[in-house]
Amino acid sequence: MPKMKTKSGAKKRFKMTATGKVKCGQAGKRHGMIKRTPKFIREARGMSVLSDQDAKIVKKYMPYDR
Repeated sequence: MPKMKTKSGAKKRFKMTATGKVKCGQAGKRHGMIKRTPKFIREARGMSVLSDQDAKIVKKYMPYDR
């Protein structure tokens, strides 16, 4: 069987944890930060973990990253 290909966009945007969850960058932080509340900026630091429904889709894009 030929190898399956990993989606290039997915490998740049997502990382897998050791337990198999999918980590992603926080949304809504590219521009317009002046209108965001300090609480939003503070809570949106770092990475977040995708929900199980979304992680199921992303795992199809990255077949060897499990």
